Amino acid sequence: MGQIQNLEDLLNFLRRRLWLIVSIAVIGILVSAIYAKSRPDSYEAAAVIEVRGAQVADNAATGSAQVLQSIEQRLTTRENLQAVIDRHGLYADLPGLAPDGRLALLRRNITFDSIASAGNSPYGASAQISAIIITARDGDPELAARIANDFAQGVLDMSATNKQTRTRDTLDFYREEETRISGLIAGVESEIAAYKNEQGTALPAIADTQRDEIVGLDSDIRDLDQRLVALLEEQRQLAAKGTLRATEQRRLQDIDGEVAVLTEQKSALVARRENLIASLAEMPEVERALAGYQRQLDQLQGSLDLVSAKLAEAETEAKLATRQQGERFALLDRAITPENPVGAGGKKLFMAGSFVSLLGGIGLAFLLDLLKPIVRTSTQLERQLGLRPIVSIPELNLPTRKRTLGGGPGARDVAQRVLALPRFVLVCSAMTAVLFVAAALS
Repeated sequence: MGQIQNLEDLLNFLRRRLWLIVSIAVIGILVSAIYAKSRPDSYEAAAVIEVRGAQVADNAATGSAQVLQSIEQRLTTRENLQAVIDRHGLYADLPGLAPDGRLALLRRNITFDSIASAGNSPYGASAQISAIIITARDGDPELAARIANDFAQGVLDMSATNKQTRTRDTLDFYREEETRISGLIAGVESEIAAYKNEQGTALPAIADTQRDEIVGLDSDIRDLDQRLVALLEEQRQLAAKGTLRATEQRRLQDIDGEVAVLTEQKSALVARRENLIASLAEMPEVERALAGYQRQLDQLQGSLDLVSAKLAEAETEAKLATRQQGERFALLDRAITPENPVGAGGKKLFMAGSFVSLLGGIGLAFLLDLLKPIVRTSTQLERQLGLRPIVSIPELNLPTRKRTLGGGPGARDVAQRVLALPRFVLVCSAMTAVLFVAAALS
């Protein structure tokens, strides 16, 4: 730190540069006071909206925090903010401000604060809030209150409109889905009926009947075979006699006729049996196709059941929205015209400016010492050179002989006389001026 190595050097430095530090500090304090006093006052008004729970349990209700976020985004759009500016004639005293600047200024002067519900929300459930505080700031207290109430009314209107619109859209969607899925189910049922008509003899439902019929056909075919064998044996015996009587010839003719009839019957039974066996062979493919149709039908039916349940919830939510018995927003406290400006912006600026001015004066004084390093005390000389001084000659302030043209004291004489005053008197005077400015600001 140059010549400042201990507390004594610091005190000497402050004593030596006191007038520079005090002058810069006083100038900075005065400038800070003038700037803080010239800043326009800002008034703040707040409107409170209560989030009332549903009078009837509503499982399909959307989280109030999500609803508020959506409403806030819509209220702060360019079109809505411009409508608020035009409706209340905001910033008419700022003709040089661009339209985008006005929108940005209004957006900064509006805040939406939410108060979370006291109870803990279930895991995975939407966040819930209990109240909304809409704060508006403006240089005119009446305008601040009007702006806050305007946005609060916008929240109420949009919440009711959004609730009815959302429930109506949800109801229409699930109704359309129910109609669509019902049509798909009817189409699949028609395909199943047509397929069953095409595969009438290979359906799994008549498999047992066909198997029983095959068993009966096998028994009938065996009976016919036995009768044919008996007739053919009798025919062989008659043919072996050689000369036949008339009765034996007639019997032989009857046997031929019976054999032809039995052979034809057996052929029909065998053909029927082969058809049944072929149908049973096709049955696994038919079962697979029908199982696919059934899975498709079950999926559609499950979707229809889910849509029907959602449709019932949507209808309930629509009734609650129409009757205003669901979750809703209500104006709890309207914004009133504030009487006093908010915050301590002027005081903070004044205190900050004063502190910065004091630091600036100390910094400038320290910089001057660094630019002109001088050994001022015997202690500094001993520290710099390592030699103890024998004689120390003090600084002599001799009176100057220069005078002004009028014969009065010159500026240097006046300064010397002022500097001759006790230091504590000057410090008290400066502190009195600072306190006077602070009292004027408050």
